[in-house]
Amino acid sequence: MKRLTCLLLAIMLLVIALVSTVHGAPRTKVELDFWTFWGSETRRPVIEKIINDFNKSQDRIVVKHTYLPWGDIWTKNLASIAAGHPADVIINDINSVAFRAKNNQVTEISQYLPKDIADGYYPALWNTVLYEGGIYALPFVTDTRILFYNKDAFREVGLDPNKPPTNWEELWDYANKLDKKQGNRYERIGFYPLYGIGMDVWAQLGDAGQGYINYQYERPAINTPGKLATWKWVKQWKDKYGDNTINTFQAEFATRTAHPFLSGKLAMFADIAGFYTQVRDYAPDMDLGVAPLPEARPGSGHWSWGGGFVAEIPKGAKHVKEAVEFLQYLTGPAGAEHWAVMNFDNVANIEGSARAAKSSVLTAKGQEVYKMAADNLNWTTITPHPMYAPEWWNLVNPETDAFMMGRKTAEQALLDAQRAVERLIENTKSK
Repeated sequence: MKRLTCLLLAIMLLVIALVSTVHGAPRTKVELDFWTFWGSETRRPVIEKIINDFNKSQDRIVVKHTYLPWGDIWTKNLASIAAGHPADVIINDINSVAFRAKNNQVTEISQYLPKDIADGYYPALWNTVLYEGGIYALPFVTDTRILFYNKDAFREVGLDPNKPPTNWEELWDYANKLDKKQGNRYERIGFYPLYGIGMDVWAQLGDAGQGYINYQYERPAINTPGKLATWKWVKQWKDKYGDNTINTFQAEFATRTAHPFLSGKLAMFADIAGFYTQVRDYAPDMDLGVAPLPEARPGSGHWSWGGGFVAEIPKGAKHVKEAVEFLQYLTGPAGAEHWAVMNFDNVANIEGSARAAKSSVLTAKGQEVYKMAADNLNWTTITPHPMYAPEWWNLVNPETDAFMMGRKTAEQALLDAQRAVERLIENTKSK
């Protein structure tokens, strides 16, 4: 009798399970661990809103956000891949997808994607996720560098607030007028080029849009007249203000409310367009102006540089199909639009970008900044790391430092950097 009872109970439970499945009873959701470095008060709520919207849009997948600090996230990503327990989805650098694909650190996902998926993204950004015919990520955001300036500071010294500097000569002249000193101490500095963006961006701007690598000929373009003039120009700014002033102001960037531009101690500042969100949140009363980066010389071009990020699936992740579904939502029209209007980043998705441009969420000033950023993409170059010159920047940056610290002349540092990268390319191609 006991055996019969147990048998009948087992049959009944099996029938209930089958009926439940047929009638669509809730199943256990697949949980995805999503790693980002967006933990600020500005960006974290935005990415988590996109995650929550995705979770509500279906009942099969639940995404959980894990924040890891900038830099740490990629070290831990590699360690987790080696250990066999990676995240399901991670935000990673847009310019190095091919390196991760070559080194078997990321999952190829083309089999899970629609055939026409590429049509939804800007071509230059889409090309960054391809390697040897495979698709290894979906592009999410890019950026562009523009000039922010304080219109009230312009008025204070008699400059027209609606006429920002258009070239380097004007930039120097404006900065001199905007400087404010009390004795030997600067209370306000007009501009310093290495706050916000680096020497590499200015080097490209000063060389008519040519970066440190000539992609057409697969060789370095470091030791050029344009780069030489640019390096010396940047050094003039360092000499103008001196290390003590530069370092004192630099130390205040870590605190949003004490940020020199937000607090009125820096009159002009070059950074990504998304910096506007900090002005919006921490200096809402500022009369803000935006403009393209000034040309090196009239007619040489308002060149800028764009980086950005992709969403990808680390090698060894267990739920690839579900992760790809989330990738498509995150980088698709809905996710891209929300990210764009809240952070003022340029997004890779074409429809998402178009929606953002018309969004009623943006204030009048926000629309002005977003339009400036979108228009600035016409001057913005994206530079994926070439496979024939892996980590070439590790050879250029020390030479930049040697020059800026007075250990080498600009001529010698540029020549040494050129030769070092030439050797790197030669050695890489010979393997």
